[in-house]
Amino acid sequence: MASVFPVIFALVIVLGLMTCGFFFVPKGPQQTTIRTGIMLTFASCYLMWMITYMAQLHPLIGCREFMIVNQRLSRE
Repeated sequence: MASVFPVIFALVIVLGLMTCGFFFVPKGPQQTTIRTGIMLTFASCYLMWMITYMAQLHPLIGCREFMIVNQRLSRE
């Protein structure tokens, strides 16, 4: 059984990177745009990783062989 630890661990790392991106962007006319781009990039990457990870843990469609065996057993 997989744990939720990798998801929370990755979230903490992404939040840390987003905080660093917020504070360490140099001042200038494009500061808000750069901050927004960095934070959206990290958030999007985390969401894609989390969705892929969770889809592998809890697939919507099971093993095809298992489904075939179930159909054969239900006919008998």
